[in-house]
Amino acid sequence: MAKRLALHFLILSTTILVGISAQAQSQRPTGDTKPPKKYDNVHVEKIHEDSLSSTFIIWVKKSVRTHKHLAHSENIYVLEGKAIFTLGDTSFVIKKGDIIFVSKNTWHAAKTISRRPLKVISVQSPHFDGTDRVFKSD
Repeated sequence: MAKRLALHFLILSTTILVGISAQAQSQRPTGDTKPPKKYDNVHVEKIHEDSLSSTFIIWVKKSVRTHKHLAHSENIYVLEGKAIFTLGDTSFVIKKGDIIFVSKNTWHAAKTISRRPLKVISVQSPHFDGTDRVFKSD
């Protein structure tokens, strides 16, 4: 099921990206984007937002706790690193080039398993302000 969702998202996102690239309002090479030299576990850098979506580059040294978003969905594209990603009741390894779609109200988490931090682009829709994120109690 996760692979089928990923394939559907890949087709949809490719279509969207082709349309956007023809009329892009900004461009940013992700390879040039670096986190600060020192950060504890997770570093988030906002690269775009409007009323419809928010886009971030996120670095994860260790893990992201299990959480869900009540009012929005999230698309995650892996730029670097590897992690064990938990989506609902399923866990799988994610790596460079993988795309993960997380529906609203779906528990998800990540545990980095590579030497280098996991680096992803996260596109959240609608606009993300953090107020609908709920962490699972351990």
